[in-house]
Amino acid sequence: MTGEEQPTGRAWRDSLGVVLATSAYGVSFGALAVASGLDVWQTCVLSLFMFTGGSQFAFVGVIGGGGLAGAAIASAGLLGMRNVAYGLRMSPVVGTGFWRRAAASHFTIDESTAVALAQTDAGARRIGFWVTGIGIYLGWNLTTLAGALLGDVLGDVRTYGLDAAAAAAFLALLWPRLRRRQAIAVGAAAAVVAAISTPLLMPGLPVLVAAVVALVVGWTNWLGARETTTEAAS
Repeated sequence: MTGEEQPTGRAWRDSLGVVLATSAYGVSFGALAVASGLDVWQTCVLSLFMFTGGSQFAFVGVIGGGGLAGAAIASAGLLGMRNVAYGLRMSPVVGTGFWRRAAASHFTIDESTAVALAQTDAGARRIGFWVTGIGIYLGWNLTTLAGALLGDVLGDVRTYGLDAAAAAAFLALLWPRLRRRQAIAVGAAAAVVAAISTPLLMPGLPVLVAAVVALVVGWTNWLGARETTTEAAS
């Protein structure tokens, strides 16, 4: 495979790129959590044990808005339900064994799932999952601590655009897959729905709605069927 990148090398490259982009966003969470009334210790505990960005931001959003702890927990739990679906999909990727699966459950997040599924080789998928999950866990917790400690110095971290870095990393993973009309239709439909619903729904829910739309569009596969027919005819 001279001149062609090895699957494992691509998995490492994708993983480290997403780790850097997503970890940087942890500064925003740390600063916003402290600004919402949590102390540094509480902020760090959330990142250590909850470790799912959408749920964490939803939690501090409710707390910062004067909501009750029960409402904050319910909102965070609702958004975290998507990780259950990710876990089912990642089950054959992470391998067997109780302790391996128990550890994998904590690292099954949007990013680790996306990087794993972007790989074409079974071994590369496993590398993508574990390197991304563990790497983001370490980076996210370090930047959470930094954001919590330096929140007053940093000012409003939302103006830094760190969330755009994570989105750009996802787009880089998605782009090579947009080779067929059906894949483009799924991505476009999900993106449009997410963009429209973001101002209307609480943080994290637009992702769930967009995922449902992507499943519906992908399940019908009408463009894919037309492409197959065209290729067969030619």
